[in-house]
Amino acid sequence: MNTARLMLDPRRRVAPVPRRLFGSFVEHLGRCVYTGIYEPEHPTADPDGFRRDVLALVRELGVTTVRYPGGNFVSSYRWEDGVGPVDRRPPRLDLAWHSLETNAFGLDEFMRWIRKAGAEPIMAVNLGTRGTAEAVDLLEYANHRGGSHLADQRRDNGATDPYGIRLWCLGNEMDGPWQVGARTAPEYGRLAAQTAKAMRRFDPALELIACGSSYMGMPTFGSWERDVLTEAYDDVDLISLHAYYQPVDDDLPSFLASAEEMDRYIDSVTAIADSVGAIRRSSKKIMIAFDEWNVWYQSAAPSTPPSGEDWPVAPPLLEDHYSVADAVVVGGLLISLLRHSDRVTAACQAQLVNVIAPIMTEPGGSAWRQTIFHPFARTARHARGAVLDVLRDGSTTTTDRHGEIDAVDAVATWDDAAGEMAVFLVNRALAAPAEVTVDLSGAQVRGIIECVTVGGTDLDARNTARGPDHAAPRPNDTARRVGSDIRLTLPPASWSMARLTVSPSEPMSA
Repeated sequence: MNTARLMLDPRRRVAPVPRRLFGSFVEHLGRCVYTGIYEPEHPTADPDGFRRDVLALVRELGVTTVRYPGGNFVSSYRWEDGVGPVDRRPPRLDLAWHSLETNAFGLDEFMRWIRKAGAEPIMAVNLGTRGTAEAVDLLEYANHRGGSHLADQRRDNGATDPYGIRLWCLGNEMDGPWQVGARTAPEYGRLAAQTAKAMRRFDPALELIACGSSYMGMPTFGSWERDVLTEAYDDVDLISLHAYYQPVDDDLPSFLASAEEMDRYIDSVTAIADSVGAIRRSSKKIMIAFDEWNVWYQSAAPSTPPSGEDWPVAPPLLEDHYSVADAVVVGGLLISLLRHSDRVTAACQAQLVNVIAPIMTEPGGSAWRQTIFHPFARTARHARGAVLDVLRDGSTTTTDRHGEIDAVDAVATWDDAAGEMAVFLVNRALAAPAEVTVDLSGAQVRGIIECVTVGGTDLDARNTARGPDHAAPRPNDTARRVGSDIRLTLPPASWSMARLTVSPSEPMSA
């Protein structure tokens, strides 16, 4: 059996838990929108055509922000096509996913849906086939109160009050050769800076995200971030990171430790951004929006879009059916995001429904939770207050891709108001359980609220429409108090959460 000791002190704080960390992503891709969140003919559909069963699961998932409308889709999208009377909206070819976009669902529908979901919108603008003028037009339509052509058009379309969208993505993956309208870093940096300046003339308080590299393996990774921020440092607030994870050559031990790669990615981009700031002698810090992340089996058949003369409406695409092992990895990636909450202030799991998603639906039928739903929902619900600095000591495990690493990865949060601590843990060892001791310096444990685990049994188990709870969290009855410590046993290849009531033994610092 492996061992691990986690030393926690409520006074050692990394940063407040960013509520935007628990975001998701809705793109006009596959069945994410049509027969996903929107299906007017569904038995549960509300008067706006939104599936009530999906809305209930979205609220349970705890999503705080939703990025829209893409993704690759946005780089050839005309936002004007998706507003106004539905019967007058033009169908368009979607060049990103080789599909036919009906435009039955657009900005106004999305804003009605997101308010019902109780989340904040993150809006992406098209800097692929379009540019600054169209971005400012979209901003005026969405956020201006009235008295201008576009704001009055929104009011005529039924939205009297402005949408008040605060957070905007300046394009999507503009370094990718697959992207319609891809650019070099200096070209994109100048366009992003120009668009940001124009948008801030409307509202200086907007929060703007520049495109970082599409993933860490891009040939221009690093130089892209440097060159973009050299052009746009003073005009943007965040830079995006995108990363998807899957087993390579059936190497499950390395896959379980995917958070090691996410850690390196975040640390690298933080260092690059800070180096640009240092050269500029700027006190400003560029934050990170990890606005696409998930497990995605990109080489699998469901990820292959149509081709040729076939331009279907909402074809099934990227519909990965997740296993327990995938859920353990997602839990580990959430630990990495929380650990970096001093710089990662927004993140979006991609995507929300059907497309590499925690929620699946059948057209006209049921909706259910995938395995990856559970660690996300538990973390979003219980990671509150401040992220704590976790000092780890204990056994290691060896992986081909990441070398020797801690067998147990963990992060903890502390909620002053509730007097509650949540500890999130992953046992990354494939074969050995781990006996974990949580050492709470400067605090006293009053009780154990709950401890749950995902994994440790059949790592290939999956939830389905007929068996939606095959891989749900189960109680971990090993959690117990031993003196002033908490001890628990983590099964091999598992994610766990322990919630404790804790009182500080000394006055808390501000």
